[in-house]
Amino acid sequence: MTTLSYADSALSLLPPVVAILLAIVTRRVLLSLGVGILLGAVLISDFSVGGSGKYLAQQVTGLFWDDGSLNSWNLYLLGFLILLGMITALITVSGAAKAFADWARTKIRNKRDAKLLTMFLGCVVFIDDYFNSLVVGSVARPLTDRYYISRSKLAYLLDSTAAPICVISPVSSWGAYIIALIGGILTAHGFADSGHLSVFVQMIPMNFYAVFALLLLLCVAFMGLDIGPMRQHELNAQKGNLYDESKGLPPGANSDLPEADNGKILGLFLPITVLVVATFYFMVSSGSDALSAKGLEFSILGAFENTEVASSLFFGALIGLASTLILVISQGLDRSYMFKGLVTGARSMLPAIYILLFAWTIAGVIGQMETGKYMASLATGNIPFALLPAVLFILAGFTAFSTGTSWGTFGIMLPIAADMAMGTHTNMMLPMLASVLAGAVFGDHCSPISDTTILSSTGANCHHMDHVMTQLPYALIVAVISLVGYTVLGFTESILAGFITCSVLFVLTVIGLKIKVNRRVVPS
Repeated sequence: MTTLSYADSALSLLPPVVAILLAIVTRRVLLSLGVGILLGAVLISDFSVGGSGKYLAQQVTGLFWDDGSLNSWNLYLLGFLILLGMITALITVSGAAKAFADWARTKIRNKRDAKLLTMFLGCVVFIDDYFNSLVVGSVARPLTDRYYISRSKLAYLLDSTAAPICVISPVSSWGAYIIALIGGILTAHGFADSGHLSVFVQMIPMNFYAVFALLLLLCVAFMGLDIGPMRQHELNAQKGNLYDESKGLPPGANSDLPEADNGKILGLFLPITVLVVATFYFMVSSGSDALSAKGLEFSILGAFENTEVASSLFFGALIGLASTLILVISQGLDRSYMFKGLVTGARSMLPAIYILLFAWTIAGVIGQMETGKYMASLATGNIPFALLPAVLFILAGFTAFSTGTSWGTFGIMLPIAADMAMGTHTNMMLPMLASVLAGAVFGDHCSPISDTTILSSTGANCHHMDHVMTQLPYALIVAVISLVGYTVLGFTESILAGFITCSVLFVLTVIGLKIKVNRRVVPS
């Protein structure tokens, strides 16, 4: 079947833009993604009905069967979601979540502490963004519910400690992937003697978006800076409406699960601890096996560069489920409770699975249309060098927003940024690479078709588009601050000048937001 490429055409933007705009307007994510997929299939097959049908069949089949074998990445990840849903539901029916919420009420004094604890957990569980969003969401949800924190706020807490932490943490799936990419780029440009890990660490303060997104989240949690749609969601939560019930319960809401009265806090923390430890073990083990197969010596960083993330998540969750079942059985929980928990937990993940399948399909369509290459080509014109860090930040943001993938954006944009730096100022290579990383995370935060965004709303158990729209103002604030910082960095060629600029703007912004929030408070 003949397919067309749109790498040199603005038409490559049409499917993702249509899907995203429809999702925002209609709030029906599956319908919107479906329209985007169909539109892309028609364009790729040159408006052939038969060709479009054949292409769609290939894309859907490829989600489960690819190149003559099972698509293990997708299947393992889907299995992980189902297992985690079962674990979460079992923790609920065992009464452990309720026991934790009751205990936390005596230790956590207010809403602010609950939000800060959630943020702390998000920063500690940094090995993978999927893992972060879903696991921290499971632990924090009983606590944030207890203090009437909206599910949208919880999703923001999860999402803004997932990608921003992972992108600046070398011991994470993201960090290992980025180090591997940057290592190859530096070697290709004659910097083989550079320590790849040390280069990654040097780039951390240059990633303005990740750093200031975390700082803004801290200020929001500590100072209650609720702006835009988030303010209304928080007001609704104070009335006991943790999500907008006028739009129906979020898909997968387990509000009807029975809860045992003899639950223990151990029933929540032990399974989650086992899950974290087991997943970390499998990530290191699979990476170690890959290193041995290549004849390389073992190292933690090397193991994470070669790890099998999806299978590690699945087998870690399998052991986590086994430990949860053992605890529940030893508790003497009624078997009907157990069965209902397992079934309801698996079903609760189906909406997230449906959205992921559609998101993966449109990602394949966008990849076939070469939308990312078109976006990257926009940076190759006659742009003044001083503006390149800012331009790369914008283009990486739009690419990640349109394609829904940070990793894909890294793979496309990082080599281009390095080539631009080598053609002009080699001393600006790292800041330009960092601007791509920052822009990709920004685009990922804003995109309704990003898998990290999808799983953050799943971890918080809130409506997906509620999460997208309530997080958007915060992401845009940090993006504007970062853009100014990269502009200053480009003109001065000083990382310190760029960082100080961002810091000053950040402080002024927080002060302005605090004044605005305080004006809304009506004296009692």
